Amino acid sequence: MRIELFTFCDFAQENNGKLTIVGTFDTIISRTFPCMHPQLSVVIRIRFDLWEFSNHHFRIETRDLNGEMNMDAINGNVDVKGVGNATAVSHLVFTISNLRFKGSGVINFVLYIDDKEISSIPLHVRKG
Repeated sequence: MRIELFTFCDFAQENNGKLTIVGTFDTIISRTFPCMHPQLSVVIRIRFDLWEFSNHHFRIETRDLNGEMNMDAINGNVDVKGVGNATAVSHLVFTISNLRFKGSGVINFVLYIDDKEISSIPLHVRKG
């Protein structure tokens, strides 16, 4: 499996296998702390090879540089089925509302599939 896309954005949706992604970013700037970001979406596009077609458990965790979780983990399953091709794509799209930050720093969003860490991306939170 390969991660083709892992990003934060203002809005995302999937419609019949097509992704719409608006306003991708990796930094949130706040004047004061603690702060709350009203809404963001997380988008992941995963390409699976033929021998990986099956049901896979996924988990997304958030951790700051001290190893503390910023929010509850997101858990689910993705059932990968082919349509006559040697690979198949699955999209994971999540909207997170009212995400709170104690202070500036980096929050890593870590993707696990079948309990194996596959990829991660940083979300930078800065004072500005």
